[in-house]
Amino acid sequence: MTSPSLTARLTAHGQEHLLQFWDELSADRQNTLARQIEDIDLPQLSALVKSSESTGESPAQKARRAVPPANLVTVSGDGEQVSREWAGAGRAGEALLRAGRVGVILVAGGEGTRLGFPHPKGEFPIGPVSGKSLFQLLAEQVVARSKRAGAPIPYYVMTSRATHAATIAFFQKHQYFGLDGGNVQFFQQGNMPAVDRQSGRILMSSKHELALNPDGHGGLLAALQHANLLDDMRRRGIDFLYYHQVDNPLARVCDPAFLGFHLERQSEVSTKVVAKLSPEERMGVAVDVDGRTQIIEYSDLPAEIASRRDARGNVLLWAGSTAMHVFSRTFFERLRDSHIELPFHRAVKKVPFVDEAGQPVEPATENAIKFERFIFDVLPLAELSLVVEARREEEFCPLKNKSGDFSPEHVRAGMSRLYAGWLRAAGAVVPDGLPVEISPRYAVDAEDVAAKFGRTRRFEGPVHLEG
Repeated sequence: MTSPSLTARLTAHGQEHLLQFWDELSADRQNTLARQIEDIDLPQLSALVKSSESTGESPAQKARRAVPPANLVTVSGDGEQVSREWAGAGRAGEALLRAGRVGVILVAGGEGTRLGFPHPKGEFPIGPVSGKSLFQLLAEQVVARSKRAGAPIPYYVMTSRATHAATIAFFQKHQYFGLDGGNVQFFQQGNMPAVDRQSGRILMSSKHELALNPDGHGGLLAALQHANLLDDMRRRGIDFLYYHQVDNPLARVCDPAFLGFHLERQSEVSTKVVAKLSPEERMGVAVDVDGRTQIIEYSDLPAEIASRRDARGNVLLWAGSTAMHVFSRTFFERLRDSHIELPFHRAVKKVPFVDEAGQPVEPATENAIKFERFIFDVLPLAELSLVVEARREEEFCPLKNKSGDFSPEHVRAGMSRLYAGWLRAAGAVVPDGLPVEISPRYAVDAEDVAAKFGRTRRFEGPVHLEG
């Protein structure tokens, strides 16, 4: 017998079908289902399901240009002046790191499903020679930055229900990859149920479980608050948070220049971008909407808008988001204290489910709506924001697909080209196409490599430099 209050609550929102298998379930499975139902904000979900698409002008339609020049730092222009600006920003960022004012947020809620890898994506072996995991390569950057700065860099790892336990176990198995375990905090993002595209009814993944999905990287704000981590950051004296996602092994973690520009421009949120390869590339783009910087997700950017060009024939909305940001902790606190909630975005997807007979169904077409929040929706809420351009070949090659672009082979090749470039700049001879890997423990950039190379060297076989 189900709880009358639970039944009444579901009935009020047209979701009473969630209890259709109740009498078949064991007590443990009944408890699992009840907990999942109780965790759902049913009034919120009902409002999302009923909400119609806006009939007004969308942010994409209002995007008349890319980021305003006043809010943009580029890697091009007058060579000497650009070099001075970047060098000065780098010194400012290094001072922040030495003062212990920087923490890292790693977003690691995704699984390797699209890669045919049934584990958290961060466990995927991507090192071109060593086979090190994404987790290890990224964590070792923090170890190296902390050692150089002579100050701890707290590491906040956001997981999901699907990856939480496995991620913690993986870090523990590998002794936190050299990080101080006392400075590593794991916390979970929230979940949202997927609903049937036609009826709006919540889908079930089994007779006792809902079809739940992570609530998107925009769930970060609620997850930090739930885990009391903003208070933890304040106690530790962390003023700036370097944010990145686990799928990009070229991410320059705690990049001093990025941190320095954020500080010097008094930005509340800063974003790294790269030039899109084509209008069709599936990237969010940073744009100017009514005088404020926003990022428009590629799924919300109509093809006719994405393909607009300026008078010189260049793609107008060129600034592709790398999902690397710097946030001021006080900005997050202001959003928390003002009870700001980011909007949900709708995505039509294929979601497996059990039918009314309790049989599993693998849909052939998109059958469901998922609801996600995006962290970049905080940009218009900032008093000051900044966009910093990066060179794609140096900082952006995310692991996305099993084959083709952004596949393991593509990403490893991109890593090898970057590391080979560092060696050549230091005077080494490296044949094209050679697998090359430089551990962050050995060097985090070309300057580090140059400082360690005192003579010309020629490499013939795979190169792996480990500190």
